[in-house]
Amino acid sequence: MPRELDHLKILEQRLLWLSAWMVHNANHLRPKGEGDVKVGGHQASCASMVSIMTALYFHTLRPEDRVAVKPHASPVFHAMQYMMGNQSLEKLKGFRGYGGAQSYPSRTKDVDDVDFSTGSVGLGVAETAFASVVQDYLAAKDWAADRPLGRMMALVGDAELDEGNVYECLQEGWKHELRNTWWIIDYNRQSLDGVVHEGLWEKIESIFKAFGWRVVVLRHGALQRAAFEEPGGEALKRWIQSCPNADYSALTYQGGAAWRGRLMDDLGDQGDVTALLSKRSDEQLSALMNNLGGQCLETLTEAFDSITDDRPTVFLAYTIKGWGTPLAGHKDNHAGLMNPAQMADFQQHMGVPEGEEWETLATVEDKDGMNAFLGKVPFFEAGPRRFTAPKVESPGPVFLDDRSLSTQAGFGKILDALAKGDSEIADRILTASPDVTSSTNLGPWVNRRSLFARTEKEDTFRQQRIPSTQKWQFSPAGQHIELGIAEMNLFLLLGAAGLSHSLFGERLIPIGTVYDPFVARGLDALNYACYQDARFMIVGTPSGVTLAPEGGAHQSIGAQLIGMSQDGLVSFEPAYLDELSIIMDWSFDYLQRSGENDPDERTWLRDETGGSVYLRLTTRPLEQLGVKARDDADFRRGVVDGGYWLREPGPNCEVVIAYQGCVAPEAIEAAGRIGNDRRDIGVLAITSADRLNSGWTAARRARARGHQEATSQIERLMADVPRDATLITVTDGHPATLAWIGSVMGHQTAPLGVEHFGQTGTIGDLYRHFMIDADAIVAAANYLSAGRRIGLSMR
Repeated sequence: MPRELDHLKILEQRLLWLSAWMVHNANHLRPKGEGDVKVGGHQASCASMVSIMTALYFHTLRPEDRVAVKPHASPVFHAMQYMMGNQSLEKLKGFRGYGGAQSYPSRTKDVDDVDFSTGSVGLGVAETAFASVVQDYLAAKDWAADRPLGRMMALVGDAELDEGNVYECLQEGWKHELRNTWWIIDYNRQSLDGVVHEGLWEKIESIFKAFGWRVVVLRHGALQRAAFEEPGGEALKRWIQSCPNADYSALTYQGGAAWRGRLMDDLGDQGDVTALLSKRSDEQLSALMNNLGGQCLETLTEAFDSITDDRPTVFLAYTIKGWGTPLAGHKDNHAGLMNPAQMADFQQHMGVPEGEEWETLATVEDKDGMNAFLGKVPFFEAGPRRFTAPKVESPGPVFLDDRSLSTQAGFGKILDALAKGDSEIADRILTASPDVTSSTNLGPWVNRRSLFARTEKEDTFRQQRIPSTQKWQFSPAGQHIELGIAEMNLFLLLGAAGLSHSLFGERLIPIGTVYDPFVARGLDALNYACYQDARFMIVGTPSGVTLAPEGGAHQSIGAQLIGMSQDGLVSFEPAYLDELSIIMDWSFDYLQRSGENDPDERTWLRDETGGSVYLRLTTRPLEQLGVKARDDADFRRGVVDGGYWLREPGPNCEVVIAYQGCVAPEAIEAAGRIGNDRRDIGVLAITSADRLNSGWTAARRARARGHQEATSQIERLMADVPRDATLITVTDGHPATLAWIGSVMGHQTAPLGVEHFGQTGTIGDLYRHFMIDADAIVAAANYLSAGRRIGLSMR
């Protein structure tokens, strides 16, 4: 251990230098474009983490462990991966530049071995808890490979603990008997805007203990603990532990002489303390006072080695923000940068020869010994640790024969049909919901496949023969994870489960349900999951003002626009059951794709890349029209591509009605009424405004790059509609969802939709109020046609 500790101390200093130099190069040496802003890079936040990361990665971690790195510690992470051959010098020099190492660790945009993307503070922390739950889920399944259980770890900035999702996660972890989870808090007591409140550590400790976590407080390093054993040491210890955070930071910045003056003022009349201080130079005294637990490799490795069970553990590691640099302790150092003069002094202090700034072992005398040590570090020994998993084939669309049914109910029946069978896709489905399992029609699936728990728990109502439609039996074989009412937790769980093929080598098909308006409540975590390229299906239901009696609090308006704008997520809103069946079957395949980024030259969509899927469903039963033949290839293709002609427009078409979702009956009724005095009416069924819009945008870009033949699905659909025809778009959601279609070929358009909060009432009441009923569609057509006639007569 003493020899290993020597190696670790050398590595610690190398990482401190490389991370600081990387940031300096990006801000002061790399050429900048005119008008460019400061590049940034958080040198101080890196410095406070360098000891923790050295101890973890080069001593404690094993290949099966997974780590979410504090966002602002990314330069340390990149420097470490560079030392181990997993990151290139070119990308380090391009840090925070186009194509360079990312500002915050990214699974999809960095080439080094990132386990969890971080950046939106707090989310990477909570994600590790749900990754541990998913790991337990897989370990309980007889079809999963037997792999060692890893520890899911988060390196946490103390300011991240202000994020509410962290505490929502703690409660959920307690419910699910969380284990194999470590959080290591960089308790530097400074945030972006100042110094944290006194006594925060006590609140942190009490909260974690309340949820069953072990709390390990690393306040003092080995130097301090040794000094406390000297005469006068106890007085020094009491002074350190009672010193206000702001004072400690200011004295750290001011250095050894300031420490001596303050300590002598406060304690100098005590002979033993005076002797303790006098035997140390200013430099030694500064080193002693900066030797907090989180900056001491000996303390860190001992603490990490002491944990030998799977109980969730939080290490509260006292650190110095800017440790070892001229920025140490200053309250403005969060976004501060060493200027060129400071960096020159720092380089001399670190002993880095000029011209060898990027050399990994520039200051190491025994390079052979260090390389031998690095070659045996367990975490890196096997190379990159990402898994792949084979694709799971779908048995094909599950078609329903109900004459009248809502898409929400249809979704439940499709899952129930899959649950009855023995297909591999059914075994790989994992469902989850934030306390709305029954009301989002997951009940039949759960009744057949049960709820997941690591230990068997019988349904008390069934045991006591109390009638109930729900069978709430928990078992390791269960395939549903029931969550509390916290949408952030749902999306974090879906994100973790949607990475299971890469993190754990096992394919899951995660499906989550949520009330559609509350997609927005978990939007940050949804975006985070998509940014990581997690693969899952989210079902937003019930949706829109169509949930009429529930009132405005449960009625969604802008959810369609979220689905259209969210990268990594394709959104659908089918009206009919056959559409839903086709979309779900396609989605099971789409979730598993990982092909090239090249677009499909029929739709210009990047379908081979794959992604996640959002279904917006409704509770309104619709009469099933048998809209098209189920085996009609053009129909199936149109449903997936985003739209098809329910009623093709004739050559003299005067009006086209384009609808999305459950307003289909209003669109069809209006078309019949308008057809009495208008010719060749067209009815365009849109299943995905998202895919139509994305394809249109992509095709226009392709044409700008020289692919003159590039044509999107919506351009094909609208190509034969006469230019002077009127377009009416209608949806139970924001009118902007479909309003853009008029721009495709330049048609005069009346977009109908919902722009304001709803209220209680019947569907008919609300459709009339928001003017998305058949009368409003007919009125819009008449108004636009009259306007056109007036315009023509004035020419």
